[in-house]
Amino acid sequence: MYKKWLSVLAACQLFHGMEQQDLYNMLMCLKPKIEKFEKNDFIKFAGDEFEGLGIMLSGSAAITKENSIGDRVIITVVKQGDMFGEMAAFSGHRKWPATVIAQEPSYVIFLSSEKILGECEKLCKSHRLLIMNMLKVVSNKALLLSKKLDYLSIKSIRGRISNLLLDHYNKIGTLSFMMSLNRNEMADYLNVSRPALSRELCKLRDEGILDFYKSSVVIKDIEALKLMAE
Repeated sequence: MYKKWLSVLAACQLFHGMEQQDLYNMLMCLKPKIEKFEKNDFIKFAGDEFEGLGIMLSGSAAITKENSIGDRVIITVVKQGDMFGEMAAFSGHRKWPATVIAQEPSYVIFLSSEKILGECEKLCKSHRLLIMNMLKVVSNKALLLSKKLDYLSIKSIRGRISNLLLDHYNKIGTLSFMMSLNRNEMADYLNVSRPALSRELCKLRDEGILDFYKSSVVIKDIEALKLMAE
């Protein structure tokens, strides 16, 4: 049952550094549940009892929440190899914080947080690595959320975009790079509308500050970008 998905799981952050055979042995020990969902199926409802984090084995799903007037808002989309529910896995609030909806036929594996931290019956050598990876995943997610709050504290759209691009530049070290977010994800991340984001990017391009194509960006005037980020 698990062998079919080993290559997908091996690429997931939670299992980073594990050989496929060790991963398979650990899965046989932990016995996580695999479920199939059709398009538009509800994988989880907000408020459902939390039984374990999910990993997309195939397909994709939208993580959604309802706003104050009852409209469903997409927070993010998870695809093959992505996790969801990891921030709630070890919280005292044992409920799903958001609704998860399959966007296409999908398979999902659910891994109990208790089994992640519990003692392994077969003393799998990869279990300790699993725990360390889980700590890294949660820590990185917390840092990402903290950085997002920094962006949201900036009033102007241009300022948010400039800071995001500079962070990518500082991380990669070159003026030409691929964004880790597509245009929709960038708009959601910066809490701006997609049209407003596109308009501002086009203005920056017209002013000769940057150039872009899809997720590819070239910073042409780094000093101007730094001034707008202040």
